[in-house]
Amino acid sequence: MARQYLTASRPQERAFSRAVVSSGGRTIWLAGQTATVGADGQSLAGDFDAQAKGIFAALNETLARAESSLADIVTMTVFLKDIRHGDRFVEIRRDVFRDNFPASALVMVASFAQPNALLEVQAVAVAQ
Repeated sequence: MARQYLTASRPQERAFSRAVVSSGGRTIWLAGQTATVGADGQSLAGDFDAQAKGIFAALNETLARAESSLADIVTMTVFLKDIRHGDRFVEIRRDVFRDNFPASALVMVASFAQPNALLEVQAVAVAQ
């Protein structure tokens, strides 16, 4: 499966691509994911980094079940409760995706179904 990442300077600084063009492959639609409890069962309330990393771990686990990985994500919608976490999310996303960033939208929301959630990520992946 081929992918082409259409970039520009500002999106690269913010760790996203203007567009990702794919050909071939299977499309995997990922439901919105939150992470308010860690793998050890401890609350992640108030811990933005742990929630963001937990979300990426959960997305990766779901993608693995579909014989895919985070590298196959072509677009994501990120919902934040507090815009002040935007820059930190960009840093975490940069660590996850390194160079080939998915297309992305960042949306502010007032609340989530999970009261302790600070963010939610919904994504689409295209895998072989």
